Amino acid sequence: MKEDLKEIIFTEEQIKKRVAEIGAQINQDYVGKNPLMVGILKGSFVFFADLARCIDLKCEIRFIFASSYGFSYVTSGTVRIGTDLDFEIEGRDVILIEDILDSGITLSGVRKLVLSNNPSSLKICALLDKPTRRQIPIEADYVGFECPDEFVVGYGLDYAECYRNLPFVASLKPEIYA
Repeated sequence: MKEDLKEIIFTEEQIKKRVAEIGAQINQDYVGKNPLMVGILKGSFVFFADLARCIDLKCEIRFIFASSYGFSYVTSGTVRIGTDLDFEIEGRDVILIEDILDSGITLSGVRKLVLSNNPSSLKICALLDKPTRRQIPIEADYVGFECPDEFVVGYGLDYAECYRNLPFVASLKPEIYA
């Protein structure tokens, strides 16, 4: 598997440190509140698990499945949301947890769904932000790292459902996904 990688972009140590910093900022921003943290599956699961352990607040943790990539390395342009929300959002302070903010298509679709349910507030937290690929104007409130314009895998991010288990973020050799 490691022979498919071009280079490590963010090490396990860098990620661990940055996740703790984001958790501390969320703790500070939500003092006295009980945020609803919603992970966007599948890519956010590793980041969300580590981030949740850094949150020292009473919070509810939920998940929603959404994707615009499928088994491709480029977005299809259509967001697929697995199910309607099966939890209450109205009047809640919601934090969406995403692995990578890339084209903005997936996150924009999920954001629209959440806002249609009248939350008290909505913030977006993304491990990676790749602004060079943005097709829809959307920004994250909490960002782990700005990502170079590379196809990256690891720490929950995949290519064709593989590489999610890597403890770091790395670029994939183009011949693997081309």
